[in-house]
Formats: sequence, C-alpha cells, structure tokens
Amino acid sequence: MSTETGKINITLEVWRQKIGEKGRFETIQVPGVEIHMSFLEMLDVVNERLTADGRETIEFDSDCREGICGTCGAVVNGVPHGPEKAMTLCQLHMRKFKDGDVIVVEPWRARAFKVLKDLVMDRGALDRLIEAGGYISTNAGSAPEANNIPVPQPVADDAMDAAACIGCGACVAACPNASAMLFVAANVSHLSLLPQGRPEAAKRVLDMQRAMDSLGFGNCSNERECEAACPKEIKITHIARLNRQFFKAALSSREK
Repeated sequence: MSTETGKINITLEVWRQKIGEKGRFETIQVPGVEIHMSFLEMLDVVNERLTADGRETIEFDSDCREGICGTCGAVVNGVPHGPEKAMTLCQLHMRKFKDGDVIVVEPWRARAFKVLKDLVMDRGALDRLIEAGGYISTNAGSAPEANNIPVPQPVADDAMDAAACIGCGACVAACPNASAMLFVAANVSHLSLLPQGRPEAAKRVLDMQRAMDSLGFGNCSNERECEAACPKEIKITHIARLNRQFFKAALSSREK
C-alpha cells in the first residue's frame, strides 16, 4: 500500500508499562492506516483491533483533540508531539508518515512525571507549580472592570503570547535537564506583565522557583529544545524575564 491509495502500512514500537512494573517496547504491525486519520485516531483503530484479538489496549491521554487542552502527549520518534512544528499530538496526521515507516511512541521522560501506564503520565507536578504561585489572589473584578485598566497593546500582546501555554509538558520532555522553566516562565510572565499581577510578582517568582526545585525539575541550560517542542511556540524570552524577576526578588528579600 502507499499514499497513492490513501492507506499506508506502519509498524508501531510502542511503550507498554503496567502500574508498578518495568516497561518495555512492544512491536505492533498496523496495516491499512488511512492517511487522513489523526495520530490518536490511528491509536483508536489499533486499540479496536487489539480488543478484537483479546489483547490489552494501549493507554494514552486525550480530551479535546483540538490542540487546546494539553492533555495529549507522547514522544514520537524522539520528538515530543511528533515531527511537526507548532502541533500537538492530536493534531498530527498520518499523512506525515510514509508507507513502511517504523514509528516509536513513548511517554514523556522526566523525573517529575511518573509513568502510570503505557503512554499515560502523572503531570500533576505542573498543577502543583500553579498552586505555588501561578495565580493572582486579589479581586480583579468582572471582565468589564478589568478592561477599564489601560494596558499598552505591545504589553497585552506579550502577555497573551505567554498565556497561550496549555500545560502539556512537552517543554519538560524535550529539555535534556527535564526543566519546567518555560512552563513557569510563561505563567510568571503573563501575570507579571499585567497590572493585576504585579503586586505579587516577587512572591510569585520565588514561590514557583522553590516549587520547581522541590518537585524534581531540572534547571535551564539554554538548550532551546523547549522552545522548539512547544506546540504554542512560546519563546524563551519569557525565561529571560523570569530570571530577571527572580534575581531582583531574591536580592530584595535578602535586603529585608
């Protein structure tokens, strides 16, 4: 078969791991894949065939399947979310692969992300980072009231770019140090740029930095793999802003 017929044959090398056990790769032949399927639709078809054969299905995360929620995620041929830039796994289509391809699929690899089963990970560490400081505690009022506060357009645009983070964890998976700096920087940046978030800016950056260290994430060594893997194309300039705010906050706290 080939893309000329609209179908391809592929081989999956997929990570299989039961709760509390060591994992391994399993080879699964997948003939007759429709090239217009999304990657997750292909996994759905594989699972239907495994069920029909009385075999255990492949566990994976998904929700909206529109690249919005950040739930989906796996490393495909060594790249988080697969080979296409600015795209989540649920947006990846099988037409990006060729007939006869061997596709290696595995979960995020990071100390802070425990593999639960197959491709499913516990990304609760990202939630705990938000709990540490990724919010504002002041009452900002309703949307009309908040909109009464003037914000320069370039600042608003920069804040919106940072707020585009969907918390998928691809930046952590791509980083050789398993750092969450881009995720933390996006949250720190979009809040501190806006007037409502400035009063707590110093406390926020210190608390989130401490939480990142305690949860087992590594530090940034400026590899820029996070930026390359981010499906929302969040820039590492936000990490530079995070570092400036952290040093300023750390010096101010010592002076006190």
